Amino acid sequence: MNILVIGSGGREHTIVWKLAQSPKVDKLYCAPGNAGIALQAECLDISADDINGLLEITRDKKIDLTIVGPELPLSLGIVNLFEKNNCPIFGPTREAAEIESSKVFSKYLMDKYDVPTARYRVFENDSAALSYLHDQTFPLVLKADGLAGGKGVLIVHGLSQAEEAIFQIMKGKKFGEAGKRVIIEEFLTGEEVSMLIFTDGKHLLPMVSSQDHKKIKDGDRGPNTGGMGAYSPVSFFSEEKQKWSLKNIFQPVLKGMEIEGRRFKGILYAGLILTNEGPKVLEFNARFGDPETQVILPGLKTDLVEIIQAVLGGYLNQIDITWTNQASVCVVMASEGYPGKYEKGKIIYGLDPLEGRQDMMVFHAGTEQKNDKTITAGGRVLGVTAWADKLPEAIEKAYKAVNKIHFENQYYRKDIGKKGL
Repeated sequence: MNILVIGSGGREHTIVWKLAQSPKVDKLYCAPGNAGIALQAECLDISADDINGLLEITRDKKIDLTIVGPELPLSLGIVNLFEKNNCPIFGPTREAAEIESSKVFSKYLMDKYDVPTARYRVFENDSAALSYLHDQTFPLVLKADGLAGGKGVLIVHGLSQAEEAIFQIMKGKKFGEAGKRVIIEEFLTGEEVSMLIFTDGKHLLPMVSSQDHKKIKDGDRGPNTGGMGAYSPVSFFSEEKQKWSLKNIFQPVLKGMEIEGRRFKGILYAGLILTNEGPKVLEFNARFGDPETQVILPGLKTDLVEIIQAVLGGYLNQIDITWTNQASVCVVMASEGYPGKYEKGKIIYGLDPLEGRQDMMVFHAGTEQKNDKTITAGGRVLGVTAWADKLPEAIEKAYKAVNKIHFENQYYRKDIGKKGL
């Protein structure tokens, strides 16, 4: 098979790396890819949001299967376009992907089908939102309705901070059109867990659990990012809680999406918070997480291509998925200044000695090749991932590898995985 992966981050590098292990794969392409992906796939100079250009490339390269990594092309309707042109593609339609691209729709869906989530209100203008805030108890959570690269959620601890946040989102266009509508919801306390499933719209198969670290600084301080690291599995997310979540969260959502005429096929990701009242949904994503993919896929023993074919064929219930029993840790090495302004073009040293290891992988995110040098080209640069029989060993391996890599103005958290100990 000729397979095209769309995207350029650590998630896409992990997907390409896993696909390369399949005997079903003849040739791998990635659009646009990065310096690490280029070692395993032919990178095509085309943007992930150029869905018409991607369709043309698919025909030109005789692609048998396209796999969508990031959320933006899904929200633009790439799956609709490819299906209309009889080009096999893995991911939900634009209508189904709205479970991620519109937090307002996601809340509506959870309300209608009794899926546990935080209490909330939706506002379409700043004056109504500001009026509502005056009667509320803090802290509260403010969310931009649309896609904001994982940065559109703000926790506010007082009225003045909340007013400033509303102004930035709705008037200052901090998140662009994503902030035309704002959700104000109650602040929930508890540990967060990422739970992902494969689904063909009717049947589902869960993946191993993981925990993302969204805040930029140690101890979960500072602004939200796309994710500064992750580990898997999550020891305090018991098998009983996982089964409860499948029955009371995922199954009602899939049934609801079917009823709404938005059958969901692909990867459904629930960001959960384990409250005293049980697991509740913080958000849904319509694709693999990043950096969760970096700690989930290394433990997948079943051929990923076989799973994707079962999803597309509607027979996911006929296959079994097996996993290793190992723990995995991913530490994201970022450019200093991220998630705000940062510099690019810094040479990355120390990658060569880590190549070919069987117990770790350095997944590239914001990198590119220039004059035979690997240089930084994004906020999140690398996802240094290690796996071992036990979590403490995986953490130690990951940080030993991190300490061998260097680029100017690098930054990473020092506490990834410690919540799982």
